[in-house]
Amino acid sequence: MQIDAYVRHLFRHGAQALELQSDQVARFCFETGERLTTNRVDHKQLVSMLQECMTTEQIQSLKQYGKVSFAHDAEGAAVEVVVETDRPDKWRIRLSPKAGDGAAPAGGPRPPMLEPPMPRVPQVRGSIAPPPVNTAPGEPRINVFLREMVRLGASDLHLATGVEPMLRLSGAMTTLEKHGKLSGEQLRALLVEILPARNRAQFDETWDTDFAHPIPGVARFRANYFMDSNGPGAVFRQIPFELVPVERLGLPPKVLDLCWLTKGLVLVTGPTGSGKSTTLATLIDYVNQNRADHIITIEDPIEFVHPNKRCLVNQREVGVHTKSFKAALRAALREDPDIVLVGEMRDLETIAIAVETAETGHLVFGTLHTTSATSTIDRIIDQFPPEQQAQIRTMLSESLRGVIAQVLCKKKGGGRVAAYEILVTTPAVSNLIREGKTYQIASLLQTGRALGMQTMNDHLLQHVKNGLVDPKEAYMKSNDKQSFKELLSKAGVKLD
Repeated sequence: MQIDAYVRHLFRHGAQALELQSDQVARFCFETGERLTTNRVDHKQLVSMLQECMTTEQIQSLKQYGKVSFAHDAEGAAVEVVVETDRPDKWRIRLSPKAGDGAAPAGGPRPPMLEPPMPRVPQVRGSIAPPPVNTAPGEPRINVFLREMVRLGASDLHLATGVEPMLRLSGAMTTLEKHGKLSGEQLRALLVEILPARNRAQFDETWDTDFAHPIPGVARFRANYFMDSNGPGAVFRQIPFELVPVERLGLPPKVLDLCWLTKGLVLVTGPTGSGKSTTLATLIDYVNQNRADHIITIEDPIEFVHPNKRCLVNQREVGVHTKSFKAALRAALREDPDIVLVGEMRDLETIAIAVETAETGHLVFGTLHTTSATSTIDRIIDQFPPEQQAQIRTMLSESLRGVIAQVLCKKKGGGRVAAYEILVTTPAVSNLIREGKTYQIASLLQTGRALGMQTMNDHLLQHVKNGLVDPKEAYMKSNDKQSFKELLSKAGVKLD
């Protein structure tokens, strides 16, 4: 049974209890507090697990009274299981050893984790007053905020002069109340502690800089420092050490066919904070597990770290290992790559080299800040002078293999879920690109489902029908709102 794996973890770590909740990370409970894991439990997975080990009567009792408890034996390890629910999409489970079967006594073994057990995290409702978190001896003071960020499951930490620290939690800004407002001097002292010398010189000269900051055993963080009218500020984006499995991304299975190509250009696009880096990292990891090739990544800064699996992976950071994206991309052609990841296609020359690289027998993955497949193609072509646009249309029609455009939507009950628009390049798509008729690609997206294509509106509607996303949230994320209203109306869904 699925639940047996959790029971084994409970006893292996010597915890007093293990708590699981729909779409939340699992928690180990100890006498001294709690420790969050990095494993988020999907609601459907939780329901499936309980259905395996509960009787029909127990399930009915849970629906009627909102709580049920029962004993479970997992290969001789007996536990008490308490299940609670106050709404259909929120179930909570607490596993605890039965008397005499138990977890470690006080002072007994603890799980082999790098961080100490942490106290209970309060519910988040617009602002939060977390208990204090201590850093390890000699650790930078800013790691207090970063550890709290990871513990609460936030995507970003915002620090600004004269403002209380804030987190982006499930897409919404949330204040960390107990830390108080930071003066310019206090914030500057915190930020300088982890600022590399190269970035310090850059910040002094240009007033902004980017770099990566790791906390071993916790996460990596992409940092951006800047100056505004009040003083220094910074934003930290959490980059988990664990890559998201491809099954959890929700991409159509045929998209994975793009990972088996030997040449061509595959683009992942979307606004800032839409999860492009996560999607790209997952696709690169899929290649790393299934092919025996040479992968070169060019990033600013390096975000997800890829260990060598079946592939040899070289990761280069702009400003540290190379002067620019275009310089690294030109050099990559002499480094015998099979796959090249370009973290950001920022300028005309980088785009031109990436398209040329894709044409000359390499598979190139890249990102752009565009919101749809059609606008992605138009953006690339519009980067070039008018006299070169016919040539780049021809080159792009022959090299482009697919576009994955994505947005992140707030999920009901917390968390976020991605919605995707998928364009797979067919001969018909290539002809439209070559002839400058990209406005007609939208109709091919609607008729290409058998090839793995889908429109953004179709995926947003699917999330609404599945109860994952509120209709208003999906409407706000749609690029074609009038068409989406019509889809909702045909599906019998009311938009408030």
